[in-house]
Amino acid sequence: MHDAESSWIRQVDRLRHQYFQQEAVLDFPSPELIRLPKVQDAIYSQLFDEHAVVLCPPKRYQTKVLKQLVVRIEAAIVDWDTHAVSDSLMTSLAELMRTPMPLEAAVIQEKSTVRYYLSQLDHSGRDLVETEEEPCISLLESRSILSAAGTTGLRTWEAALHLGQYLSQNPQVVAGRRVLELGAGTGYLSMLCAKYLSPAHVTLSDGSDDVVSSFANNLLLNRLQEDSSHITFVKLIWGHPLIGADAQWIKGEPVDVILGADVTYDRSAIPALVATLAEILGMYMHAQAFVAIVRRSEDSFNALLERCVQHKLALEKLQYGVLPRAKQEGPFYCDQVELRIYRIQDKANKSDSEVAASGSC
Repeated sequence: MHDAESSWIRQVDRLRHQYFQQEAVLDFPSPELIRLPKVQDAIYSQLFDEHAVVLCPPKRYQTKVLKQLVVRIEAAIVDWDTHAVSDSLMTSLAELMRTPMPLEAAVIQEKSTVRYYLSQLDHSGRDLVETEEEPCISLLESRSILSAAGTTGLRTWEAALHLGQYLSQNPQVVAGRRVLELGAGTGYLSMLCAKYLSPAHVTLSDGSDDVVSSFANNLLLNRLQEDSSHITFVKLIWGHPLIGADAQWIKGEPVDVILGADVTYDRSAIPALVATLAEILGMYMHAQAFVAIVRRSEDSFNALLERCVQHKLALEKLQYGVLPRAKQEGPFYCDQVELRIYRIQDKANKSDSEVAASGSC
């Protein structure tokens, strides 16, 4: 493909990926490209054509983005005899402007479909889901709500996206293994594993009834369904004893890999979290946990470290940094926060050399 051709396609793809992820700040194509008819036609057909685009973002978000787009196109036009704003884009904007918009308070409460494109996924040799051109995860989320009803599981957080990128580049971590996600929230990591990384089984778990009840819809959005032979979901409250109840929540099957993202957000929940990790890792000799955290404060991290020491768990920091946002192609997440991924294992199930090697925090 010619360099100029690939450049505008790449820039439109980047905008599309950000748009369907409902990012607050979008990277529009450069001025010399955005004024071209073929670029505007591509943006219209891939983002705003309601006859071709499924699972569109909320109308309010569409309107905001389309207004920004038109302003940028107009600013990029030097010769109005040569270039113009696409009639299709202007018609779409006019229709959106005529559409009654819900009140801001109502918008904050409503859920919408957020789509995360998986640019780091090596899908060579894998069959994509039928009719899907690019690997992606679609989830019903409340993007404007940080927490409600005692849960932060209403949207996907940076730590989950970061751990998902790590797993996408290291699929051997979960391939052929039985995976348990703690504090699954929207279920992003479990959907990623079940859809693209070929685990033997995935169990989504959360302590919130509302969150657990939302798993079914997100499974359907990703053409998955609860199936005891491949994927299940359960309510699991950290700190509650599991021994004796294992037959109920994992049907007596072993756990090989535990996943957790931003599970240390609430410092008061860390003791219960680590107690549950220790119990599961102690039950299954070869199990290991991969936990992604946002290092917000030394106090929270030290609380995690101290509890792991008390429970004789080895904590190993993995060398996996955040890609600069300018180089991200999806999913997009902040590169200005300190994101870390740790592998956690029961020291009793590790050799002396492995324990010594895992001392870096």
